[in-house]
Amino acid sequence: MSHLVKITDTTLRDAHQSLWATRMSTADMLPIADKLDNIGYHSLEVWGGVTFDVCLRYLNEDPWERLRLLKKQICSTPLQMLLRGQSLVGYQSYPDDVVECFIEKAVENGINIIRVFDALNDIRNLKTAVAAAKKAGAHVQAAMVYTISPVHTNRHYLELALQLIEMGADSICIKDMAGLLAPYQAYDLVKLLKENIELPLQCHSHYIGGLAVGAYLKAAEAGADIIDTATMPLAFGASQPPVETVVRALQGSDYDTGLNIHDLFEITKYFEKVRKAGNFGRGVTRINDLRVFDHQVPGGMISNLVTQLEEQKALYRLGEVLDEIPVVRRELGYPPLVTPNSQIVGTQAVLNVLTGERYKLVPGEVRDYIAGKYGRPPAPVDREIMNKVLGDREPITSRPADLLEPKMDKIRKEAKDLAKSEEDLISYALFPQVARRFLDMKHTGGGKELNRVVKESNKPVRQDKSKDVSLQAPFKDREEGKIAGREVSNMNLQDVKELIKIISETDISEVSLESSGVKVAIRKGQTQEDNIANKVPPQQAPAVSSENIATAAATSVSVQNGKEADSGLTPVTSPMVGTFYRAPAPDAPPFVEVGDRVHKGQTLCIIEAMKLMNEIESEVTGEIVKILVESGEPVEYGQTIFQIKE
Repeated sequence: MSHLVKITDTTLRDAHQSLWATRMSTADMLPIADKLDNIGYHSLEVWGGVTFDVCLRYLNEDPWERLRLLKKQICSTPLQMLLRGQSLVGYQSYPDDVVECFIEKAVENGINIIRVFDALNDIRNLKTAVAAAKKAGAHVQAAMVYTISPVHTNRHYLELALQLIEMGADSICIKDMAGLLAPYQAYDLVKLLKENIELPLQCHSHYIGGLAVGAYLKAAEAGADIIDTATMPLAFGASQPPVETVVRALQGSDYDTGLNIHDLFEITKYFEKVRKAGNFGRGVTRINDLRVFDHQVPGGMISNLVTQLEEQKALYRLGEVLDEIPVVRRELGYPPLVTPNSQIVGTQAVLNVLTGERYKLVPGEVRDYIAGKYGRPPAPVDREIMNKVLGDREPITSRPADLLEPKMDKIRKEAKDLAKSEEDLISYALFPQVARRFLDMKHTGGGKELNRVVKESNKPVRQDKSKDVSLQAPFKDREEGKIAGREVSNMNLQDVKELIKIISETDISEVSLESSGVKVAIRKGQTQEDNIANKVPPQQAPAVSSENIATAAATSVSVQNGKEADSGLTPVTSPMVGTFYRAPAPDAPPFVEVGDRVHKGQTLCIIEAMKLMNEIESEVTGEIVKILVESGEPVEYGQTIFQIKE
């Protein structure tokens, strides 16, 4: 039975989120908006997801203003956004009043279709968002997050779809964020759903493992009404399949899209110019991407993982992290790896690898997930891990948002000096630290110049072959001036060991060596055991300072911030690159002051890194003697942030 297959274009949201770390500016979008509007798309996905955060944090743009400007240009085609249920466009659950205010303003500023999902498929977390969207007059598309596990069966998805329809959904979406949906599985799932529901059914997938085009064709045969694609310069790889390919594949069939491929190529040419002008990478599939069928890391998270590991000077350990992710996922109850679960599972895997001890450092978000504050996991959390993280506490069983106090009235008082509109207040409610900086710049006139600087300093992750881990020798990070790994260029590692032995067994404090054109200076400092005690993994300890390189794991002395630690004081070092905060929120009191007595296991500060707020705990009992970083300042891996007298 033939039917027209409609297309949603994701270029202005998911596509550049997946490939360009969401760095496309509003100025790049507006010149092509009119042509996008006239193609005949079912909808244009232009907002939501991580675009909101990136606008504020990196592009110095107001996401609300972006939406308003696009709405002025796009008059015929519905504008669509992605909403993370109770988490909205953030990474935590927000109170119901924040959810209601956000959705009301999103629709008021131009959104027509809200694709809403919960990362755990816990429909309790969709209740408020669905009701608010219906009240605001938006089309509610309820998305089911597709993943593969012992508990995620076709029957499970049918039951979930029926519950979403009962809740008030206007259409249903299969959200395959990691490209796991194989063609014949897509046919079976879509056929089962279409036999049992009457609402429109949309399919969303990523190209990352190469299955998505085939999955779309079989889904169309089974009755799918709408599919998601992107223009070719922002397609393939971690993004969606190219619209040009899908339109041509269906052309003349019973499932023809009705789109004019020549008009599409006009848009293709424009975005290719944007890609080249911004030096953005193309979507490609690498060997690690093909491992998606094992690790299930979604498109956007692959580039984020690479960015995180590059920031931590540990890109060479990507393979270890990808091996660790499925283990963490199983222990946490098989959550689908979509935001924020992908950050929660991915970041915990990164920390497990970098610290050398599993669950030694547990971000607050991971602890909250295990405590049930994100919702009900698809399967029970591993009891041993739960006990290690929560101790004697039991996880909550109620809807998480029921435990949250209304927040907007408090925000109105707290941000009254910064916010000039209800939209400003909502931005602050979602991202207090980031919004405070942005709003201060926006309303004091400093934003224009900062916008230029930020754009230059926050270019997207590019597919540079020199940084492609699949093309490197094992365990190497070839960033300019550094090699962190188990080999030291052409230099004999034994030479380095001999130097270490000399300064360890004599009164000599510094020795230099030049071999094969590489100069290394080794200074006496902490032992490897000290580094372990201070959360510095031995394979990453900055053991050798050099004009050209930092050497590898076999060394046993190190430099701490370029000088020896103060005698008799125990340093607390940052286990990651990030931003130091003495308190979790602007209105919260500092955790500790100089002179305070602290006990082992006490939280000292927050390091914001990898989109999570990571609590740093003291490993000793003693007195805070020095706080070496100001709140809000960036910190490097291994940098001393506190000194404690035991």
